[in-house]
Amino acid sequence: QVQLVESGGGLVQAGGSLRLSCAASERTSSTYAMGWFRQAPGKEREFVAGINWNGGRTYYADAVKGRFTISGDNAKKTVYLQMNSLKPEDTAVYYCALKRSLGVAVPIVNYDSWGQGTQVTVSS
Repeated sequence: QVQLVESGGGLVQAGGSLRLSCAASERTSSTYAMGWFRQAPGKEREFVAGINWNGGRTYYADAVKGRFTISGDNAKKTVYLQMNSLKPEDTAVYYCALKRSLGVAVPIVNYDSWGQGTQVTVSS
């Protein structure tokens, strides 16, 4: 099973930026999709952004459109989430996930492997 490890979280002031990375233990198939999710205290885990390895098409939750960018480098087995113009409501644990079929999906049940998460805290 593919292992995923997130990094890049931290504490940042509102309006600042962070870049999260998700490293996979092995190269993923071009028919896979990768997603970033987040979970704030007391809330359910929610979809943030996703990317198809096949063609690189990307998808975003409305709350992050125009501020976050997902990208991937299959040669490096890494997916990134560039987060700009951060807001206090972006504070959460961020997880990356792998879906072993084509097409980004919002529901978490569609994803097969998960990382351990990385904390992002945005201060006001």
